[in-house]
Amino acid sequence: MGESKRPIIHVRRWLGDEEFRELLEIADYLGRSPSSGSLFAINPSKIIEKGYDEEYVGEVVKKASPGISEKELEEIIGYVREKISGSHPKAILRSQGSRLVIEPRGFLGSYIEDIRGLLRYDRSGKVFVTYPAYYVKVKEHLISRGVRVEDRTGFSMDRYLPIKPSVSVKLREYQEEAISAWVANNYRGIVSLPTGSGKTVVGVAAVARKPVWVLVVAYTREQMLQWRDHFIRMASIRPEHVGLYYSDEKRIAPITIATYQTAFRHIDKLYPYFPMVIIDEVHHLPADKFRAIALGMFSPYRLGLSATVTREDGRHEELFPLMGGVVYHKSPQELIEAGYLSPYRIEVVKVDLTPEEKKKFEELRKKYRELSRGMEFEDLLKAAKSGDPMAVEALKVRSELRQLIHNAKRKLEKVKEIVSREKEKGSKILIFTQYIDQAEEIGKELKAPVVTGETEKKIRERNFQLFREGLERVLVLTTVGDEGIDIPDANVGIIVAGTGSKRQFIQRLGRLLRPKEGKEAVLYEIVTRGTPEEFESRRRREALEDNSI
Repeated sequence: MGESKRPIIHVRRWLGDEEFRELLEIADYLGRSPSSGSLFAINPSKIIEKGYDEEYVGEVVKKASPGISEKELEEIIGYVREKISGSHPKAILRSQGSRLVIEPRGFLGSYIEDIRGLLRYDRSGKVFVTYPAYYVKVKEHLISRGVRVEDRTGFSMDRYLPIKPSVSVKLREYQEEAISAWVANNYRGIVSLPTGSGKTVVGVAAVARKPVWVLVVAYTREQMLQWRDHFIRMASIRPEHVGLYYSDEKRIAPITIATYQTAFRHIDKLYPYFPMVIIDEVHHLPADKFRAIALGMFSPYRLGLSATVTREDGRHEELFPLMGGVVYHKSPQELIEAGYLSPYRIEVVKVDLTPEEKKKFEELRKKYRELSRGMEFEDLLKAAKSGDPMAVEALKVRSELRQLIHNAKRKLEKVKEIVSREKEKGSKILIFTQYIDQAEEIGKELKAPVVTGETEKKIRERNFQLFREGLERVLVLTTVGDEGIDIPDANVGIIVAGTGSKRQFIQRLGRLLRPKEGKEAVLYEIVTRGTPEEFESRRRREALEDNSI
């Protein structure tokens, strides 16, 4: 086709520098005549190379030549559409911070139709952007559609460990099954096993099965240190090949372990190194900021571990596309029946409010009903967030009401009674509460060590060690004890205060289920009679009948 057959754009006004550059990206400048103004000939090669579509070309032409007729504009758009439809485009993949950038060299239009939902078009840079998590999916899709892909990301799916790990312990049957299910799902997926069943062992075995650089994300500092010790002790990994990325110690190594908070804050530094990511306590991942970890890592190989995948807010469903779905699940009861966890019983112990507490309870309940105006709790929260003063006050009263119930004086008396009885049997006892003040009061009354979120690191470690070694037989915990603590031989738990959360209940019960010859675990729930705590107790115990948790 000769140059004369290319559509000509007549521009009868002076163009600014930016407008002139925009036109030169889609056309060739032919010169200027007194009668026709500046002349530009559409250049299909430029348009294809830049990856522009006919819609964009039309916008540039109309902006440069506002007086162009609809017929002329349609002819230009049709010409461009015809030229770009028969070309085979190219795409350059780059990583920029925690973004994956797709730079088109040619019109990608129909080539990206099936993955358009993953991409966002950046008009200023004239590129498509997405999360590194979709790197493999985007690249494989483009190649399958015939797009020539130039990968400049530097991502390596086959960045192997310096030495192949070998697990020194014999895996249990269900652990082998879990690994096999994960491998069969292309080294992706969530393994849901009860607390005490050896999820960390499954994680270490997964790395032995797929020995590539791996980032392990743990929920607490204690869990992070447990992971490090497991790799060194169980898989013959040399200490210099395991790096902790936490606090002042931030070392990237073939096996790097970080907490959720640190990984979230430093995802832009961590994301390019690791073909595999293991997320412990993966039910936390759907939280808005922690999602950035899963989306920001390019890692094609992913393993999520949790005792309680299901979230009561329903957001666990967001885990499936991020991690690969639940590939294996065993309930506590299944592993108890198989002899891998200790049998247990639950005893609900009810106490009454004192007369003074009962009076206060009735006053607060009446006040709450007046302020809440019959609203459901979720609606009350929304109203408070919208600035409704009565809703805000209702929430304050509700909090005061819950603390009154949970801190009932007769609960402490009952705790002392149960502890005295169980200590005579030689039991090791964990006491769970929600409140720091209550935990410290119980610890003072029982002369027992206490661990809360405010406990200094050295004191926390000392208290855990004293309990593990049996030098202390009672340990008082707030919610810091719900997850990620390695206490192998506790056999009695006392819930003094909790929530209606099934997940929290399962986690607390799981602290007691690690097997030991002749062991039967006992979980006491101390509940205030005639209050909403009775409903909460029934609700969380429903978790034991729900094998999906």
